[in-house]
Amino acid sequence: MKLFVEPMNATVTEVDGDGRVRIKDEGWTTPTLQELRAIIFSAQREIDELTEALAILEKKTRPS
Repeated sequence: MKLFVEPMNATVTEVDGDGRVRIKDEGWTTPTLQELRAIIFSAQREIDELTEALAILEKKTRPS
């Protein structure tokens, strides 16, 4: 996984079961509440964009 979190200017590459995140080139950390909110917001935005892209691409595979 690679999720760029703009407010943190960091890329999250992994999340463990305890809620710690691995930041690219920095290692594991326990995010603050503000960082958690930024990560969640960025992840939700990415999911929305991917869902939209997937819908567009799937339309192309269906016969007209």
